Amino acid sequence: MLSIIAVFVQSQIFLNFFLGTFYWGINRAMAFDDLLEQVGSTSRFQILHVALLSMPILMMASHNLLQNFAASVPQHHCSAHQNLSLVSLSPQEVLLLTVPLDQNNKIQKCQRYVVPQWQLMHQNGTSGDRMYDRSDAALQGCEDGWQYDNTEMKSTIITEWDLVCEFRSLKQTGQTIYMGGVLIGAVIFGGLSDRFGRRFLLLISNLLMAVGGTCAAFSPSFLVFCIFRFITGMALSGLVLNSFSLIVEWIPTRVRTVVGTTTGYFYTMGQLILALVAYYIRDWRWLMLAISLPFYIFFLYSWWFLESARWLVLNKKSEQAVKNLKRVARFNGRHEECEKINIEMMHNYMKKELSGSKSSYSVVDLLRTPNIRSITICLSAVWFSTSFAYYGLSMDLQKFGVDIYLIQVIFGAVDIPAKVVVTISMSFIGRRPSQCAALILSGIAILCNIFVPYEKQTVRTALAVLGKGGLAASFNCCYLYAGELFPTVVRQSGMGWVSMMARVGAMVAPMVLLFGEAVPWLPGCIYGIAPIVSGVIALYLPETLGGGLPDTIQDVDDRSEKKTSPEDSLKKQELAMNDTTNVLLKEAV
Repeated sequence: MLSIIAVFVQSQIFLNFFLGTFYWGINRAMAFDDLLEQVGSTSRFQILHVALLSMPILMMASHNLLQNFAASVPQHHCSAHQNLSLVSLSPQEVLLLTVPLDQNNKIQKCQRYVVPQWQLMHQNGTSGDRMYDRSDAALQGCEDGWQYDNTEMKSTIITEWDLVCEFRSLKQTGQTIYMGGVLIGAVIFGGLSDRFGRRFLLLISNLLMAVGGTCAAFSPSFLVFCIFRFITGMALSGLVLNSFSLIVEWIPTRVRTVVGTTTGYFYTMGQLILALVAYYIRDWRWLMLAISLPFYIFFLYSWWFLESARWLVLNKKSEQAVKNLKRVARFNGRHEECEKINIEMMHNYMKKELSGSKSSYSVVDLLRTPNIRSITICLSAVWFSTSFAYYGLSMDLQKFGVDIYLIQVIFGAVDIPAKVVVTISMSFIGRRPSQCAALILSGIAILCNIFVPYEKQTVRTALAVLGKGGLAASFNCCYLYAGELFPTVVRQSGMGWVSMMARVGAMVAPMVLLFGEAVPWLPGCIYGIAPIVSGVIALYLPETLGGGLPDTIQDVDDRSEKKTSPEDSLKKQELAMNDTTNVLLKEAV
C-alpha cells in the first residue's frame, strides 16, 4: 500500500513541478504569499509555530465536552425517612419501605412514600421483585435529599448540588451558560483582535482559560461554578479565533488545506484524551483542574509568538512587520532574503491590499457590499446548524445506553476518517460541494435515527456516529472555508461573527433536549433538519479552491466578478495536487 502511495506521490511531484514551471512564466501580481515563500513558507518557523498554536486545541475539546462526565447523572432515588435510621434494616429493605416503583417496574427517582410502608415487609417482597405499586399510598418529593450510585463517577456537579428531579433543567442551563460565554467571547475577542492584534488577545485568552478553569474547580456553589464556566467559555473563543488567524496568516495558500486539517485532528485527539483523563479521574473537581492547568504552560510559551505581519502592514505598523519577517527569515536560515526585506519591498508586494485598505473596520463592514453580505449570511447559517446539531449529539452520551467512556472514544475516533475524506474532497472537488455534502448527509443520518426503535441501541449509536462524523467534517471545512472567504481586514470580525452564530447554536442545543421529555422524537427531528437546510444554503457561497487569500473587501468583490482564466485553472490544479500530495505523505508516515 505504501509503495502505491509512494509512486502516486512521485508522479504528483513531477506533474506539480511541470505545472509550476509553466505557471511561473505567466505574469502575475505580487502578493503577500510570495513574500512568505521568500522567508521560508513551510520551514522550521512555520512548523514550530503551527505545532505550538495547535497544542491548546487538544484541551479545548475537554472543556467543550466536559459536561458528559462532570455532569453525568447517576442512578438515584429519594433518601429514606430519618426515623428508619433507628431501625436495623438492610439497604434493600429500606428501599422497599421508602421508594415506590413506576409503571415500568423501576424505582421512582423523584418520589417516596409519605410514611414507610411496613405492610410491604409482610409480602416477602424486595425492591428487585415487587411489581408496580398501584395502592393509594400517599407520595411526596425527596424531602431529605437523594441517594446516588457513585459507582461510575465518584462525584459530579449533579451529586454535588442535587441537580435532579425539579432541578434537572439546571444541568442543561449550566452548559448553555458556558456556551453563552463562548458566544460573548466570539463577539468581544473577534473585534478586539482586529483592532489590537492577534498575539495580545491570544495571551489574554490563555491566561483566562487557566484562571477561569482553576476557579471553577474550587467553586463553592453552582452559581459560582456557572460564572467561572462563562469566563472560561469567553476565553476559549478568543483562543480559537486568534490561534486560527495566526496560523492561516503565516502560511501560504498552497498548504492551507493540509494545515487546517492537521489542526482539526488536534481537536479530535482532544476528545480521546478527555475520555482517557475522565476514566482515571472520577471526581469532577480534579477533572476540571486537570484540563485547566495546561493553559498556564500555553500562556508562558505564547510570548514567543510573532504578531501577524499581514495585520501589522494593514494597520500601519510596517516597521514591526519588517522586523517580524526578518526574524522568520533568520529562524528559517534564509539570511540572504533577510537582508533584502525592507518596507519598500514589502509595500510593493502588498500594493493592492494597501490601496484598498482603511484604518478601521468593524462588524458592520461584513454587510457593506452585496457579496460580503451574502457570504456572511450563508456562513452564519452553516456555522449555526453545524454547531447546533454537533453539540445536540455530543452533549448527552448517556441516552445511547452505552458506556460513556466507550461512546466518547467512538465519537472522537470517527472524526479521523471523516476529516481524511473531507480533506481529499476539499482539495479535488472544492470547498463548497464538500461543505454541502457533509451537512446534508449528517442531517439525513440523524433523521433516520428517529425511525429506529429505542431498543436497537447498536443501530441508533451507529447512525449517531455517522451523523457526528459528517458534522465533524463540516466543522473542519467551516474553519478553512470561512478563513478563505473573509478578507484580512475583517477576517477576525467575520470569524468572530460566524463563531458567535455557532455558539448560539450550541446554546440552543441543550435546551432542545428538554423537549424530548414530552415528545421523544422531536429533538432528533430538529437536529436533523437544521444541517440539511444549511447545506442547501451553502450552495450560494463562492468556491475558493486554489484562490489567493483576500486582503480587502474589494478583493472579495473582484473574486465574485472575475471569470476563471486558463491560467487560474492551471493554478487551481497545481494547488489541489499539492494539497493532496501533502495529505498522502502525512497519512503514509
